[in-house]
Amino acid sequence: MKQTTYVIAEHTKIARQTYFMRLSGDTSAFTQPGQFLNITLPGYYLRRPFSICDWRMGEADIIYKVLGEGTKDMTAFEAGMELDTLTGLGNGFDTSTSGESPLLIGGGVGVPPLLALCKELRAQGRQVKVALGFGSADEVFLADAFQALGAEVAVATMDGTAGIKGLVTDACDFKNCSQFYACGPTAMLKAICAVAPGPGQLSLEERMGCGFGACVGCTVFTTEGPLRVCKEGPVFKREVLGW
Repeated sequence: MKQTTYVIAEHTKIARQTYFMRLSGDTSAFTQPGQFLNITLPGYYLRRPFSICDWRMGEADIIYKVLGEGTKDMTAFEAGMELDTLTGLGNGFDTSTSGESPLLIGGGVGVPPLLALCKELRAQGRQVKVALGFGSADEVFLADAFQALGAEVAVATMDGTAGIKGLVTDACDFKNCSQFYACGPTAMLKAICAVAPGPGQLSLEERMGCGFGACVGCTVFTTEGPLRVCKEGPVFKREVLGW
């Protein structure tokens, strides 16, 4: 964990109630896809956690959806604004066990951390498939970015206005899948585990107080006992969750 000041370099709306923000500053604390940062919002006591969509030296990208008053206020943030931020938080995805044909599964705001994961897997020469789930066509984002990395992409929407009509599980192709990686709401992750064969890694979405393990407010019960999503996670192996 490292505390640093980021400067907003870019801030744009990319889908319904969904925004892309590029931050300029020290990114040396990030080592794995799936880690997150914690931003102090003016006027709010608790920081807000956001998974890293991608990062490079001096820049980090996040994507957020308006879900409450804090994220609603964020939509007014402008380029040049400084943000007090905790960086390099959490344990991310392990690509060493991916195998040759990993499947990446994301739902809604669970999609962003999979982009950096896809980038790393493609750099390792893996044949990556991606399944993305959204409510409707106006909520879809990053599908083109995954395709640009050379991944095979399938999209599902609840109302059928883009891609396959149905749940993200309807877009999943588990044939020849060496390992799956998933991020999204708990109900979605459990539904995936109910139909997915083989090993998997899941990134949990959980409300956090501190973001670095002190308050234990994001504790989940696992086969290894109580574990903190912000500290031991947010990524857990399927067998640890027991799903």
